[in-house]
Amino acid sequence: MIQAWIIWLIIAGIFAALEVLTPGFVLLWFAVGALVASALALLGIESVAIQMIVFLVVSVLMVIASRTILEKFFTRKREGSKLKSGAETMIGQIGTVVEPSRGALNEGAVKIYGSVWTAFPAEGEWPLAEGESVSVERIEGNSIYVRRTARMARPFTEISKQM
Repeated sequence: MIQAWIIWLIIAGIFAALEVLTPGFVLLWFAVGALVASALALLGIESVAIQMIVFLVVSVLMVIASRTILEKFFTRKREGSKLKSGAETMIGQIGTVVEPSRGALNEGAVKIYGSVWTAFPAEGEWPLAEGESVSVERIEGNSIYVRRTARMARPFTEISKQM
């Protein structure tokens, strides 16, 4: 008959192998719990119930401890703004009005980074006039809301050369 410590070693090996195949960092601690239970069996504690309890307690405590320790050291608390991507990066950018405002909503068009966007003047702004420099205040769907600015937009070719 196979001894209990060998069975616990096999269980530890299975957990360790499964840890390699999973994206989380959890099953390793069950392998450690199985190794502790194997050590108990090797030291002469033959009660399978005690081995099982030790396995579960060690495994759960290791999972809890690793979550708090790893979370503390491997997560950053961002002070200030979060990392922006996609259209969020346009907020604050300078563009040029290529079509003046028209209609009841004062809809116009603004060119930013070589792309033309449907634009509306921000609250309190006058209708847009062609050639004006504007700054993106917010984005709603496929439209941007802009406010006039004294700064001039850089040509798209100048921006793309820097990248």
